[in-house]
Amino acid sequence: MPQPTPPSIASPCTDVCRIDPRTGWCEGCARTIDEISAWSKMSDGQKRAVWKALPLRRAPRTEGA
Repeated sequence: MPQPTPPSIASPCTDVCRIDPRTGWCEGCARTIDEISAWSKMSDGQKRAVWKALPLRRAPRTEGA
């Protein structure tokens, strides 16, 4: 019996698609334009690495808010 295909890693997209010129990160999801454009071709490991980086990228934006 074939194994079911595991679900793919969800995109962090929030439908707020503006690149911050200071950081180069999307204001909605905090990914770079390269990460956004390559997302559908990335391996699950690459996607997990991007997800892991997002909280660190968002932290400077929320400090002092």
